[in-house]
Amino acid sequence: MSETPELTSTRPQRAVSRLSKSGAPARSRSTASDAAEPATSRLQAVLPWAVAAALTVFYAAVSIRRHAQLLTSAYDLGIYDQAVRSYSHWGLPYNSIQGPHFLVLGDHFSPVLALLAPLYWIHDSPATLLAAQGCLIAIGVVPLMKWAHRSVGLGAALVVGFGYGFSFGVANAVTFDFHEVAFAAPLLAFAAVAFGDGRLTAAVVWAAPLVFVKEDLGLTVAVLGLLVAWRGRRLLGLLTTIGGGLASALAVLVIIPAFNPLGHNTKTSKFGTSIVHQAATLLTPDIKIVTLVLLLAPTVFLAVRSPIIVLAVPTILWRFLATDQAYWGVQYHYGLVLMPIVFAAFVDVLRRRESGIRWILAASAAVTLYLVPQNGFAPAFTSTLWTTNPATAATHALLQRIPDGTTVAASNQLVPQLTDREHVTLIGRTLLSVSQPEYIVSETANLGFPLGTDGQLAWLADARNHGYVDIGSAGTVVLLHRG
Repeated sequence: MSETPELTSTRPQRAVSRLSKSGAPARSRSTASDAAEPATSRLQAVLPWAVAAALTVFYAAVSIRRHAQLLTSAYDLGIYDQAVRSYSHWGLPYNSIQGPHFLVLGDHFSPVLALLAPLYWIHDSPATLLAAQGCLIAIGVVPLMKWAHRSVGLGAALVVGFGYGFSFGVANAVTFDFHEVAFAAPLLAFAAVAFGDGRLTAAVVWAAPLVFVKEDLGLTVAVLGLLVAWRGRRLLGLLTTIGGGLASALAVLVIIPAFNPLGHNTKTSKFGTSIVHQAATLLTPDIKIVTLVLLLAPTVFLAVRSPIIVLAVPTILWRFLATDQAYWGVQYHYGLVLMPIVFAAFVDVLRRRESGIRWILAASAAVTLYLVPQNGFAPAFTSTLWTTNPATAATHALLQRIPDGTTVAASNQLVPQLTDREHVTLIGRTLLSVSQPEYIVSETANLGFPLGTDGQLAWLADARNHGYVDIGSAGTVVLLHRG
């Protein structure tokens, strides 16, 4: 695509020789411009990585602090912590939370998690996952800012970095445990920017590993192939589309059922019995419209004018076609893979505009700033997240009474506090007669997943009837030992 002179901040200017009144050659205006070019190039190279480093520290601090505040959960930090630990011991990714010796590949096809195993050789802890996730997501800002700076200007780079870094998709992923799609953020950012920049082979190379991140992302790779074919590389595009589609089909229909103890892919039940019926209600209820608005608002809705936005269609479709309401809104981590796509599309539109860019950037920054207090990062700007209240401290002290290396059944938000020390099962997911833990530790109030407060209390009563006795408590948390 062509670039207009107004939007290219680093375009070399032609030197014009001038004479001063004394007859000596005067300094041309291009000399200053040429001298500034190396400095601009250095800034373009360094600034995105500096922003990524700052975001990494912020993301890691927020997520690790949430973990210390007992705000993480078995689903999903506990699951992935056990899975990566299994990889670090040269085994398949098993966990004891979803069921006895449950193989994670039977839930999601995410072999990319094995890349994190070496980190556990250095520091074996759920905090390692949270820090790694922060780094992966933050790296996504690098290609976006570089492209924005190179093709539009410094202001655009800063606004895009701010918009991506504090978007709802990023914020709600960072503040909801750990998820494999953290790997998708940088891959999609580099792929989308390469496509927008006309480097079609590079776009495919960056996108191809997505098929190992999560089973649905093969569809995104397939759509990228269609875009590459549309841009003229028909063979490359066709092969990419076929490869992405086959990878998703193989993962969903063959690999996951083969590893699942039930012999089928349990996630397919989340799409009901009639896709036609789901398609008829694609944009209802209103929460789906709200999700689209929040997705596009930081780009002043201009992202829809770029072909890059088509990469978001597979993710939006499967989410809105599902019967599970958790997929429809902006909570949890489901919006993360959309953020690099949306902001790459935004840059693509900006670089082809000839006017009004300052106003667009100002509006984008204002929308992002307005939405931050409403996303998952909001607590990070209060003292609540950074101070430990007595009840939390007492709970940590109670957990320390459980010996290392024993077996424990724990409630949802206590599981990830123990996965690096004990063999932990989740109350309500494995029968007590099967797990037979030495210890039970559980919250007793304001419980949700998986049993709810009443179900949890009934489960604890049954445990006491089977010989478990209370040996300690901290606020609403009780510790039982097998008598």
